[in-house]
Amino acid sequence: MSRIRLLAAVLGALAVALPAAAQNYPTKPVRIMVGANAGGGTDIIARMLGEKFADSLKQPFVVENRPGASNTIAADLTAKAPPDGYTLLVATNTGQAIAPHLLKLAFDPLKDLQPVGLIVVVPNVLVVGDKVPVKDVKDLVALAKAKPGELRYASSGVGSTQHIAGEAFDLAAGIKAIHVPYKGSSQAHADILGGNVEMMFDTTSSAMPQIKAGRFRPLAVTSQQRSPELPNVPTIAEAGYPAAEMTTWYAMYVTAGTPKPVVDKLAAELRRVLALTDVQAKLKGLGGEPGSMSVDEFAAMNKAEYERFGKLIKTANIKTD
Repeated sequence: MSRIRLLAAVLGALAVALPAAAQNYPTKPVRIMVGANAGGGTDIIARMLGEKFADSLKQPFVVENRPGASNTIAADLTAKAPPDGYTLLVATNTGQAIAPHLLKLAFDPLKDLQPVGLIVVVPNVLVVGDKVPVKDVKDLVALAKAKPGELRYASSGVGSTQHIAGEAFDLAAGIKAIHVPYKGSSQAHADILGGNVEMMFDTTSSAMPQIKAGRFRPLAVTSQQRSPELPNVPTIAEAGYPAAEMTTWYAMYVTAGTPKPVVDKLAAELRRVLALTDVQAKLKGLGGEPGSMSVDEFAAMNKAEYERFGKLIKTANIKTD
């Protein structure tokens, strides 16, 4: 057999094998990497998806929490994993669109990670501990001005949406609150409840349990519209500070180079799960709007958001130190 005929035969065999591999995928447990601690919004969403994927695809989908470095440790591990679809990443715009402009990373989030789909978009919500003596944003600004440099705001890490929202609010309100970064929202919550930190621009997905329990007082949501789950809470624009608007999106990725049939199968499964009544109810209960994009549509959004945050960080001169 000539080399040309042999090559054609090999390519033909691969063309048949790849769809077959996708049809059989997965044949072993799948890891879901999460760049935040257990109990935070990303973890809650990843575990919910893991359970649904495991039920339908008949293999365990195991969440691994790798917090730190603005959610980029988990992304780095995913970027360097074998491109076979057995390492997934559930991430937010913190690690995928913000941190790359603030940290020196050993991977390229646009080149080394393949978007699978948008999971949900949630507003951030400005919350204070129940012992902080303010009832609205006006009171908070007045308190911050009366005690310059004394109020502290928590975030789930340097470069997180919580951090960026806090910096934007400082600029808009003409105050100076001190940024206190944590490795995840759950640790930040503990210090807010303990009175060690006064406030946080947390995601609604993470903050809602504390709000519903009466331990956090919500002052404003940082989206353009009010949250259906918090209809009596004004937007940050209604409170007078539109420049502090901020949302957090959650998405699924896989290692770049993963065969397209596997990516397409994961994307189809994600869309199926997001359309389930109980999943929609849970995501909306966290204050979020479930995604419904195709792989290509989300890839375009992912790139646009990366560029948008790059410009914002440069304009605001936000640094990691």
